[in-house]
Amino acid sequence: MSMETATRPAEHGWPTPTHPYVTDGGLETDLIFNHHVDLPHFAAYPLLRSERGRALLATYFAAYAALAHRFGTGLLLETPTWRANPDWGARLGDSRRQLYDANVHAVRELHQLRDAYDVDDVLVSGAIGPRHDAYAPTQPMDPGASQVYHEQQVGAFAEAGADLVTAFTLTDPGEAIGIARAAYFHGLPVVIGFTVETDGRMRDGTTLAQAIGTVDREAHVLHYMINCAHPEHVDGALEEGGAWRDRIGSVRYNASTQSHAELDAAEHLDAGDTALLRSGHDALRPLLPRLSVVGGCCGTDARHVAALWEERAPAQRVPA
Repeated sequence: MSMETATRPAEHGWPTPTHPYVTDGGLETDLIFNHHVDLPHFAAYPLLRSERGRALLATYFAAYAALAHRFGTGLLLETPTWRANPDWGARLGDSRRQLYDANVHAVRELHQLRDAYDVDDVLVSGAIGPRHDAYAPTQPMDPGASQVYHEQQVGAFAEAGADLVTAFTLTDPGEAIGIARAAYFHGLPVVIGFTVETDGRMRDGTTLAQAIGTVDREAHVLHYMINCAHPEHVDGALEEGGAWRDRIGSVRYNASTQSHAELDAAEHLDAGDTALLRSGHDALRPLLPRLSVVGGCCGTDARHVAALWEERAPAQRVPA
């Protein structure tokens, strides 16, 4: 696992990657809107249960492997398991045993895929989503309850040999602490991904600096990610300067400048302005000195991710 230079305080001993990694885009929106795949409750993991579904996922990930090869970077593969937790799985009719098996299968499927890629450094991450709807008002989770809730999914990733765990679209530091503690218990590094609204703050008004500070005081985190927000929104989140910005190692942008509420209500894909996406990312790069992993989220596909990496000389391809 090519994660070498420590940027977290030395007493914790948890490193952050300095080598650049391409990661994927908005898996679910790409499949739903560009490939007309029905994903009830936005869940992609059931695709692993059919030959057609596995072929779709293989084609999807191969596009990002080609980008990593093209730009001379590593590749970070995220399992299609954002919804593979107990509450969302129950809505799809899956038992806890079936969910455990699905999470194990997801990691092992990506292990098989990466063996065929012409990329030197490929990491497989187990993807975790929030317990509740990330964009609906909910009560904060107690860290202990969060750890218990998410532990089975993390345990499945550990059994299957994932390199790390990544939590996406979190809005609650308490839930993030629980996920991080579950990952620590199973010996897996964890990336915590927070999302922000159009004003750069989290749903309840908390700043990103406050959320990161809260989690760092209570848990071991490899680094933080900002996902499911356009660069214009991320810019607002980074207005508050300080060393906390060194803890951000990943970004996964939305294609659209619309709010989460607007995107939830949209019946058609807003693929955004690719030039605006890239210029917005370029403006943020000086503010994120430890940035190593760059990809997309809602509304993005391989074209958007390519735009974030292209037109840079090899020496400039570290995205920060």
